[in-house]
Amino acid sequence: MLLKGALHVHTTCSDGKLSPQQVADAYSSLGFDFIAFTDHDYLLKPFYRDMYAEVKTELLLFTGVELTVFLKGYVHVNRIEGDREVLHIFNHVGEYDFTPAQVLERLGELRRMYPIDAVEITSKGFREPLLEELEMPYPKIASDDSHASVNIGRAWIELDTARDKDSIIRAVKRGEFWNCYI
Repeated sequence: MLLKGALHVHTTCSDGKLSPQQVADAYSSLGFDFIAFTDHDYLLKPFYRDMYAEVKTELLLFTGVELTVFLKGYVHVNRIEGDREVLHIFNHVGEYDFTPAQVLERLGELRRMYPIDAVEITSKGFREPLLEELEMPYPKIASDDSHASVNIGRAWIELDTARDKDSIIRAVKRGEFWNCYI
């Protein structure tokens, strides 16, 4: 089954401009099949999981968190929960102004802290050609990192797998998806 999804989505549970319900409605209206709520760890509101659970939608909803990792400055890593599987994505690498060598160095350091499964090669949904070309031992993933309605639907992944959280996570870990852009 061909599925369309976004694995980096923010809501009013941290610094997003839309409620979880508004975010789900917006992605649903664009034909998405799944999204991952990945609000910032240090800004999470109390009871954020309850707010996610109240969302009424046909979308498959992942719960996650965007972790702030201090590593010669800071970087962000999404931790996305399936039913049994967990996915870790090194986020918006192009926004850190790293050289290619620094990207690979940070990946090596992060791997000692988290089981990194993929690297986000977009910045707010826009392509980062240098990252698309950089050789690295991880699947490269597109995401729109939405914080407001203007960001929704700029970049996403599509994959052919069963419509369940763990199947999606396993497909991403294997790199069995396509990056898509408007």
